[in-house]
Amino acid sequence: MSSFGRAFAILMAVACMASTLVVAQKCGCASGLCCSRWGYCGTTAAYCGDGCQQGPCYSSTTPSGSVMVPNLVTDAFFNRIINQASSSCAGKRFYTRSAFLSALRSYPQFGSGSSDVVKREVAAFFAHLTHETGHFCYIEEIAKATYCQSSRTWPCNPNKKYYGRGPLQITWNYNYGAAGRSIGFDGLNKPETVANNVVIAFKTAFWFWMNNVHSRIVSGQGFASSIRAINGGECNGGNKRAVNARVKYYTQYCNQLGVSPGNNLSC
Repeated sequence: MSSFGRAFAILMAVACMASTLVVAQKCGCASGLCCSRWGYCGTTAAYCGDGCQQGPCYSSTTPSGSVMVPNLVTDAFFNRIINQASSSCAGKRFYTRSAFLSALRSYPQFGSGSSDVVKREVAAFFAHLTHETGHFCYIEEIAKATYCQSSRTWPCNPNKKYYGRGPLQITWNYNYGAAGRSIGFDGLNKPETVANNVVIAFKTAFWFWMNNVHSRIVSGQGFASSIRAINGGECNGGNKRAVNARVKYYTQYCNQLGVSPGNNLSC
């Protein structure tokens, strides 16, 4: 081959490589492949581990023999919940499984542990989300009170209200402020962001969960402990009907995921 031919061949190879890189970086991976943090498709830990953007992602901290949250929260699992909401529900056009998975990537410790622990955490998380939103019907709570507690760290904006929003119905100025700082939005001055951005909405649920509930589940304190963390006022006869509803959803999801619900279910 002439020197011109070799140069032309090299040039074409480089051009093809560049074209391949551009396509890969768009993350249009085939089914079953993960899109890595750098935008490439594959199946190993380098693609599906920490920083994974799409596909059957998992954290590199997930123990061997465990299960991956995206494989538990399938389209069928998620749709089985949201399809019970009326077509007129605002949440039906807001909450999506893809938004849940997008938010999940910011909280790789969620669903870490043995297979049974991961399944129970997923069941508990969705049991509370189901109860709080009425099967993903509500984006905002019905009783829109101010929910402002005097705080030098998280001062209330007098023109805003901090009532429940999102899948876990985050409430109070101190939660909006702290969640906003952690996630990256102005929780005190723009609490409505939680009702307008579905990924942030799910992130507020994960933020509250990982700070207040996660350790209770993984340490085996039981579902009852998660109720106390989310709405302790329902316990000890405070709202037995609500407690029973949460327990019902939890045991139902445990059955769907193939795990026993464990002990200490009701508070």
